[in-house]
Amino acid sequence: MNVHDSERIAGLLESAGYVRADDEQSPDLVVFNTCAVRENADNRLYGNLGHLRPTKDAHPGMQIAVGGCLAQKDRGEIVKRAPWVDVVFGTHNVGSLPTLLERARHNQQAEVEILESLEVFPSTLPAKRESAYAGWVSISVGCNNTCTFCIVPSLRGKETDRRPGDILAEVRALVAEGVLEVTLLGQNVNSYGVEFGDRQAFGKLLRACGEIDGLERVRFTSPHPRDFTDDVIAAMAETPNVCHQLHMPLQSGSDAVLKAMRRSYRSGRYLDILRRVRESMPDAAITTDIIVGFPGETEDDFAATLDVVREARFASAFTFQYSIRPGTPAATMDGQVPKAVVQERYERLVALQDEISWQENRAIEGREVEVLVALGEGRKDDATGRLSGRARDGRLVHFTGADGIRPGDIVTTEVTYGAPHHLVADGPVRAHRRTAAGDAWAAGRTPTTPGVLLGMPGVGAPAAR
Repeated sequence: MNVHDSERIAGLLESAGYVRADDEQSPDLVVFNTCAVRENADNRLYGNLGHLRPTKDAHPGMQIAVGGCLAQKDRGEIVKRAPWVDVVFGTHNVGSLPTLLERARHNQQAEVEILESLEVFPSTLPAKRESAYAGWVSISVGCNNTCTFCIVPSLRGKETDRRPGDILAEVRALVAEGVLEVTLLGQNVNSYGVEFGDRQAFGKLLRACGEIDGLERVRFTSPHPRDFTDDVIAAMAETPNVCHQLHMPLQSGSDAVLKAMRRSYRSGRYLDILRRVRESMPDAAITTDIIVGFPGETEDDFAATLDVVREARFASAFTFQYSIRPGTPAATMDGQVPKAVVQERYERLVALQDEISWQENRAIEGREVEVLVALGEGRKDDATGRLSGRARDGRLVHFTGADGIRPGDIVTTEVTYGAPHHLVADGPVRAHRRTAAGDAWAAGRTPTTPGVLLGMPGVGAPAAR
């Protein structure tokens, strides 16, 4: 979600006349798009702002802007702690950034603007896409859940859904520029439709994406187990371009902890969803999020999480140590687990999941996989000439390259080794298909979706010094 927000910010600034600085230029503007989910986000922001102060002092006229969830949370505190910041904007007013920058220049003082609710859906803003072959598409923003560990609802607000026609129009625009893969985004992506009263809207949206010529892969993140229904499973199984990949947060395998988290499902329901998914799509790769050390978690609670992990057999898992987020109910709960205990449990969970991931990846050895060649997905091995990309199920694949293969192209290759966190294909490429996305990458083009500025005044970039 934050990566796509950054694309929106970049597109908005470019439409206002700014040009991306290269590595050798001293920038006129630096924008931090922040997250507030984890504790270290605060430390990283203020550390980066501190490192940037000498650069700004040496370059009069340079501006610094801070946006995103941490800006929504800290508001005026940012300019108190870092008075050299020029603009602070929140999650609900990204479109105001050029105007705020111009106002800060004119008034020669910091501008802080935080709105409490969304006025313009972010996807009405232009976006400068980072990839020639894959694109993010927001279908909703905000969340109606009240998980006790999560600060997102208070920073992003209640769920707001885009109309299906607007979403599909954006997908078609990306495909027209060569994009092969889209990922549908939402804080709770499978509750899509709640705002306009259609509980099956998400499954219908997946099927509609299947009718778009040239769209080869559809993914989505992240669904909530509470809203995961059989019509979505059917849409995934029956729509050829929807990838058999599911990232569904578990958070804990203990029913007592799930209740304390207000997660509105229990481990039995979660495992039942996985069973139904695998009955319909035996090749599905399922990944998850797990929090270790939530307040009140006992050794028995943690053992229940390990039991669910063993039964679920996730392809991989994002594992987190619980950290206090001020403003959340969990921050003041009794039973905060000592750091040393959390660390020890975390290490046991990671070791178990690594073992399962390795077993699952070893089971794929000898199979053919279709790989969308990617840029920056892994280090190229000069000794073997390996390139990298993603299989249809989302697994990272390092494969032996060949002349003419470009990011955005599609190759078919055979897995020769399954490592804990990736697959290796050291044999010859079985097939290579050049694509419009590969052509765009070779030409240095990435899609720019124009958006609708809704009458927002154009603001020019600062005059060159």
